[in-house]
Amino acid sequence: MGRFQIIERIVIVRVFRDLMWFFKAHQRQYIAGIFYLIIVSLISLVPPALVGMVVNRLTRHAMTVGFLVLMLALIAAVALLSYGLRYLWRIRLYGGSILLATELRDRLYRHFTQLSPEFYHHHRIGDLMAHATNDVNAVQETAGDGVFMMVDAVVSGAVLIATMALSISWKLTVISLLPLPIMAFVISRYGRMLHDRFMVAQEAFSDINDRVQEYISGVRVVRAFGQEAWERQNFVELSRDVVSKNVAVAKIDSLFDPTISVIIGVSYFLSLAVGALFVVHGRMNLGSLTTFTLYLGQLIWPMMAFGFLFNVVERGSASYDRIQTLLNIQPTVVDAPNALVGVPSGDIQFQIPAFQYPESERHVLERIALTVPTGSTLGIVGRTGAGKTTLMRLLLREFDIDEGDITIGGTSIYQMRLHALRQALAYAPQDDFLFSMTIRENIAFQKPDASMDAVEEVARIASIHDDILRFPDGYDTVVGERGATLSGGQKQRISIARALLADAEILLLDDTLSAVDARTEAAILSALKNNRDRRTTLVATHRLSAVEHADQIIVLEHGRIVERGTHAELIALGDRYYDMYQRQQLEALVEQGGQVG
Repeated sequence: MGRFQIIERIVIVRVFRDLMWFFKAHQRQYIAGIFYLIIVSLISLVPPALVGMVVNRLTRHAMTVGFLVLMLALIAAVALLSYGLRYLWRIRLYGGSILLATELRDRLYRHFTQLSPEFYHHHRIGDLMAHATNDVNAVQETAGDGVFMMVDAVVSGAVLIATMALSISWKLTVISLLPLPIMAFVISRYGRMLHDRFMVAQEAFSDINDRVQEYISGVRVVRAFGQEAWERQNFVELSRDVVSKNVAVAKIDSLFDPTISVIIGVSYFLSLAVGALFVVHGRMNLGSLTTFTLYLGQLIWPMMAFGFLFNVVERGSASYDRIQTLLNIQPTVVDAPNALVGVPSGDIQFQIPAFQYPESERHVLERIALTVPTGSTLGIVGRTGAGKTTLMRLLLREFDIDEGDITIGGTSIYQMRLHALRQALAYAPQDDFLFSMTIRENIAFQKPDASMDAVEEVARIASIHDDILRFPDGYDTVVGERGATLSGGQKQRISIARALLADAEILLLDDTLSAVDARTEAAILSALKNNRDRRTTLVATHRLSAVEHADQIIVLEHGRIVERGTHAELIALGDRYYDMYQRQQLEALVEQGGQVG
């Protein structure tokens, strides 16, 4: 046995072994489908035998109308039975492959929702989408067409060869099958080449998928900078690359049929040439040769099925490897053993000697020692990159710290279930992500069953209610992907309303007032103060007017707390906070048309 044949058998065995978890879970469905398929293979032997009997009667001039009608009726009955059984096995096998595709997509989706933000820093969205579409489809074909071809090729081939050898002539059978080892060797070579090229083609598809997703998401930026022509050219180049790599796959794919056809032609030639000699010398009658030729014709499909099987399995194997590589990635943020299930409450304490993001050598936070009493408001200010957002992300456990601790009510957040921790937190992030749903659905995202009165109440607190009523469909207005139909300020206020509806013990506002005007900001802050009485609020911002009312303000610089106190205390200190305040007051005066002496 050649090296490539061994490789191909290993690939076929491995991919079906890897999918055994699914076949076992749906064994009744697959056993039934395989059983029907085997019956079809067996009854397909009947028509050629009947035709051979008819030919022998004709050569002996013993044909009668009754015998001919009986043979035709039997052939028709076999055809009808075969039709029904083929329908049944297709329902079982192909239905099972659809279930596998559904299961794989569900697994991928659940896995994506559990993975940490670090994972998404290293994987492109388009690539992940390609895994959930093209790769899953390739594995689905393996569980459908692959199982069918493997069973049908093995069963049909074995039954046909055994019937030809035992009931007609083993010598003629051996002679007609002489070209098959050559076909097996050549197809195994094709299969290995196909596997490698298909892997490259799938990666190219991931690249173009990612580029299209990125372009559509950033189409406004592209148009604003007049880069449509450049983007089109870039897409054309990527598209050509995808085409060239898929053509490379197609070139190998297209070799299967001609190769098999040539081998089958040689087999036909040998069987007819030698069979004719057998008939001439009286070692075989014409009816037997006719039956043998019909069986050989039926053997064409098992031969071709083996070629198709290598093709499908190589594609499925490459795609399943890509899917498994993703599924084997473990989340870095997980629940501790025996983690607490209760929703936490109480004072928040940060004790963070140092923190740096994975694969980064720079400390983002250093020497953070901070207590936020229950029911108080903490303002977090500082320049861009000072560490404001990082502090909130650590409280949310998007990342874990290597040293130090963060506690709520005296209990470490690392000893709490992630679900319980995040039930205690409501978060309005910087990027104001909205889904392509109605405004009401976006606000009620965490509480889909919330009443309309509750939705309108939080919208009023976020000063977005009146804006919503001005839309033609009001709260039923679909905002478009990522809130494309709304202004920046409107998206920020809907994001705040969504966080408020969660009615959590701790509210995190991460620079969510930067796109609203001063009057709206004041209205929101006043409503929040009344609504959040005796609840904890953390506000990260670069606009000091958003934190003037805070019970405590910290100033971050290069990841360190350089100042802390109330607004009045920090103004009296006359240092960094005071400078920032004076500068922003001056900017506000200029924006309002004031004059500076």
